[in-house]
Amino acid sequence: MANNAKIYITIITLIIGFMIAVQFQTVHEPTKRDTRDMWELRETLSNEMKLQSKLLEEIRLNDKRINDYASEIEGSKEQALKQTLEQLKKESGLTEVEGPGIILTIDSIDKALLLGQRVNSVSPINLKRLINELNMYGAKDISIDGERLINTTIIRDINGETKVGTHSLKTLPFYIHIITDNMEVAEKMYNRMQVSSTKDDFFIDNLKVEISKPNKTIVVPAYVDPIKIHGMSPVEEKGDG
Repeated sequence: MANNAKIYITIITLIIGFMIAVQFQTVHEPTKRDTRDMWELRETLSNEMKLQSKLLEEIRLNDKRINDYASEIEGSKEQALKQTLEQLKKESGLTEVEGPGIILTIDSIDKALLLGQRVNSVSPINLKRLINELNMYGAKDISIDGERLINTTIIRDINGETKVGTHSLKTLPFYIHIITDNMEVAEKMYNRMQVSSTKDDFFIDNLKVEISKPNKTIVVPAYVDPIKIHGMSPVEEKGDG
């Protein structure tokens, strides 16, 4: 019986370790000379500190889970394992979620104002600033043009085309779905986005940001692309003898 408990605890620990590794995994762009201005560097530092704080909190939560399941493992081994797996999948963006939030629509401005200029794809810099701002205002789950954002998602320009992960933003309009913890947070986000300077950055690129009224049933799809983990492998447990 003790050996069976050890097996279940090992399985749960491996699952949690895998999901933590997903949280830490980051795909970097090719190394190049850093030409960011002071504002971008301060923003990057702030985001990294927030991410570190979030990861530490998740590690503490997962440590608690291991201790909880270690004490309850004899009661319901299979059910405990299933509940852990489902919860971790949800937290990592691998399941569809629904909740209160808002929807942003990114579209070209009135054609009468373009004066013959061609509307280009949305700038990845402006899009990243927008997502950072939404996170500061309490965004819990986000999708861009149907592509779920997770911690490893990169927004970048590839050959003149803006990509969210592996998804290309080719057409306008496209929609950004944001889920918050509750309607109160959604209301505050709506009010703050109304006066956000980020909208001006999009306007300079001949784009407009339309903000929907807070809604109780915003849907964000699951992340569907494969998640690659490097430098991690299971450890075989040695016997007591």
